[in-house]
Amino acid sequence: MDLAPEADDLVFECKDGIGRITFNRPQARNAFTFAMYERLAAICEDADRDPSIKVLVLRGAGDKAFASGTDINQFREFKTPQDAIDYENRIDRVLTMLEQCRVPTIAAINGFCTGGGAGIAAACDLRIGTRSAKIGFPIARTLGNCLSMSNVSRLTALIGAARVKDLIFTARLIDAPEAVSVGLLGEVVDDLAALDGRTDEVARLLASHAPLTLNATKQAVARLQRRLTQDEGEDLILMCYTSQDFREGLDAFLNKRAPQWRGE
Repeated sequence: MDLAPEADDLVFECKDGIGRITFNRPQARNAFTFAMYERLAAICEDADRDPSIKVLVLRGAGDKAFASGTDINQFREFKTPQDAIDYENRIDRVLTMLEQCRVPTIAAINGFCTGGGAGIAAACDLRIGTRSAKIGFPIARTLGNCLSMSNVSRLTALIGAARVKDLIFTARLIDAPEAVSVGLLGEVVDDLAALDGRTDEVARLLASHAPLTLNATKQAVARLQRRLTQDEGEDLILMCYTSQDFREGLDAFLNKRAPQWRGE
């Protein structure tokens, strides 16, 4: 599988200790390719090694979305059950690297933040959104797949088991005020310009603080939260990704029609 990223699909620049990651596929609501996931992981590795990087800010290009999850076309390459396991293992690995990155991470959320994009945001330390932010995991009405085990653990620790089930069962996207009330957003600003300004303000503040204190706090919180292992979730991954329903969901999504679920 070719993991060479397309030019500028994920842009990284660092200035004054603030690393800025831009998901740069606005024509696809910044949906992630596999190469973009790997590029995000590589940037986290660089931040762990480079003391000049003090903070990472993640945002989506354009005015429509932070990130809308994994590009559906990536799933068309799935041929075997192992492809499903490998995919979720990749998501677990990349988002764990983001969550455990040495430096503070800030998700600047405007517009749609769904599926894997919402998983990325949840793995960040702080989340700031605009009033137009829409956050959720609509997989129960789109593809019929499931979240990675790390995502389930991370979300449950963040917003609680009942709200995780509510979000996934209803497949709804919550607006900014509700996202603040459940803990998916830390604060809300009026628009994209305000989001850029506020995110930069917070990033500069964090960059000025003691890096060991921030890192120790991140690691302490992580040690309090147990993560499900890959083995504990493989049966659930295979149940969803190798099902006829998943193939039906994929075909329905690509052909812009309502899926006909059969539960098999």
